[in-house]
Amino acid sequence: MQTAKLALILAAGNGSRIAARSGEGPKPLVALNGKVLLDHVMSGAREAGIDRFVIVVGYRGQAIKEWYASHPLPGVQVTWIENPDYRKDNGLSVLCARRVIRENFLLLMADHVFETETARSLLRQPLGKEEVILAVDRNIGAIFDIDDATKVRLEQDRIVEIGKTLRTYNALDTGMFLCSEALFGWLEKAAVNGNCSLSDGLRLMAAEGKFKGSDIGDAHWQDVDTPAALDFVTQIFSSAFPNSGVKTRPEYA
Repeated sequence: MQTAKLALILAAGNGSRIAARSGEGPKPLVALNGKVLLDHVMSGAREAGIDRFVIVVGYRGQAIKEWYASHPLPGVQVTWIENPDYRKDNGLSVLCARRVIRENFLLLMADHVFETETARSLLRQPLGKEEVILAVDRNIGAIFDIDDATKVRLEQDRIVEIGKTLRTYNALDTGMFLCSEALFGWLEKAAVNGNCSLSDGLRLMAAEGKFKGSDIGDAHWQDVDTPAALDFVTQIFSSAFPNSGVKTRPEYA
């Protein structure tokens, strides 16, 4: 049974590290194989069974809305949320959506591309009332940029640590989460001086045993933060991505 039918997409950041490709445009509208990143993310989620989206925008949010108005995804409902503090950490973008979300939801990043089956598999996971489940990648040796990746340490299926600077870890954060509403409360607890990252809240959940991991196996995904990452993902996915059906990881240095 599918656990959620709604997805929250974070699309508020200014994407300064990929500005060489985006110019002054928002990162969600950077093109990948003929489609913008946000289109890949929404299409993949829709194919997995999502029919409602809440999208948090900030930097040049009007441009994103205008793009969508001319490229609507059939059969879905979209709610737009503005984050005026988009220069702060991404936990605030999640909290901006609290007033419109009253159910389990899939949390996605507008710059993390993935295979549809990854989302479909995560949506089938049983979710406790106060839990969050992260899709994790245990294929650490196949990551494109390990220094930039967010690391996680699991004990069986429980995530006990998360962060970019972990010295000991056994999986990577893919940027896809199956969430209960409890996430909002943990983010509020984690906030300091009106700011918090998503990882800040998740660390509190991990300390209480409320944060789990679900292995994606050999599926592809990529955080498109830099021109180099964009070039890499362009090579490994066909123009039909995210429905490419590609399952074998490439070999690269």
